[in-house]
Amino acid sequence: MTNSPDFDFRNNFPSDFTWGVATSSFQIEGAAAVDGKGPSIWDTFCLDQNNIKDGSDGIVACDHYHRYQEDVGIMASMGVDAYRFSFAWARVQPDGKGAWNEAGFDFYDRLLTELESKGIRAHATLYHWDLPQGLQDDGGWLNRETAYRFADYAREIARRFGNRIEAIATHNEPWCTANLGYGNAQFAPGVADLKQSIQVSHHLLLSHGLAMSAMREVGSSAQLGIVLNQWTADAATDSQADRDMAEFEYARSVQWFMDPIFKGRYPELALRGHGENAPVVADGDLAIIHQKIDFLGSNYYFRSWCSASTPPVPAPARHGVTDMGWEIFPEGLSELLLKLKAEYPDLPPVYITENGMANPDVLENGRVHDAARIAYVRSHLAALKDAMDAGVDVRGYFLWSLLDNFEWNSGYAKRFGIVHVDYASQERTLKDSALWYREFIASRIKA
Repeated sequence: MTNSPDFDFRNNFPSDFTWGVATSSFQIEGAAAVDGKGPSIWDTFCLDQNNIKDGSDGIVACDHYHRYQEDVGIMASMGVDAYRFSFAWARVQPDGKGAWNEAGFDFYDRLLTELESKGIRAHATLYHWDLPQGLQDDGGWLNRETAYRFADYAREIARRFGNRIEAIATHNEPWCTANLGYGNAQFAPGVADLKQSIQVSHHLLLSHGLAMSAMREVGSSAQLGIVLNQWTADAATDSQADRDMAEFEYARSVQWFMDPIFKGRYPELALRGHGENAPVVADGDLAIIHQKIDFLGSNYYFRSWCSASTPPVPAPARHGVTDMGWEIFPEGLSELLLKLKAEYPDLPPVYITENGMANPDVLENGRVHDAARIAYVRSHLAALKDAMDAGVDVRGYFLWSLLDNFEWNSGYAKRFGIVHVDYASQERTLKDSALWYREFIASRIKA
């Protein structure tokens, strides 16, 4: 891997490669009940302080709703090409069905106008886990009807904004929605039921397909796709048990979402493994899911380390671990991308839509020295370039995240941002990683 400290990135990425930063609505916007916004399942989930490790919530978060101009100004000062954000469904449609909220649309109109004024391209996500509570009251993603309400919402976003947004992703990490929201109750809505989680995963994929069709009917100019969290699955040893575990893990996670989209079927190994928990799939569902997408967003943070032993064999963590306890394994990014290219001949252009690390950052004398994050990003960019050199068509990279923010069930205890946020004062401070990223973007060679 070409990740030596003196690796010269300037000569190694295409001149039209997209460099960006990413956030999501619930994690930064705040203004939880302002201007007609309805409650989301995360607003509800946070009401029980036992659900969030520091007992916090997203009522204020980074107050981006009121400070978006400052935040776009920070992006502009860094020279990024693009900004990936998500719409808060309950802000534009408080109940997830019925009346639209014009004040909510006005916020996103203002945000897009601000981005346009700075020459920053918008990459939007329709769903980053904050389902309107009104839909949850009707059964949420376990209710098949929610997929159709999502298509209505997607159509309206594309109708209003589809010619001002470069790319629209239907979902962010549906694996998390299904497995953490319904599989182990770690995320909203807090359900722990394996059978429900697998059915939810199917309804999420169905909603993706329905939304793709709905947005295409509108005829917007945006590129349309989906964002999946992905990883390689490595056996801890050569034992048959570990190898079987790794093969099933990859099938139930990566292939479970990729195969219906690109092959029109669920992976047989995962279906067999799920047994009686396999989802109910109506006639025609897979045809709806299996339609062309313009891009694939891939979020990469770590590999899956598979040990069937008791206790498990720990991952080697040669590059260390992040503040989330996740093994740092940049090689897995190139391995993943090459595996996807080999398995899916129709793979469209890929964007790395999230990559970054939580670090125990401390603001001292107006600076945050986060050398570990810089090393993390450099090593993953080197791995990314290795995959590109081997023929994978990757068009851009979005660093997660622009701002320190509400890190779901970890609350505000984990900092992923390249910009430090003092949550008491809302003061923003560019960390060393942001200064490095700015210098790196400025130094690239342009055609």
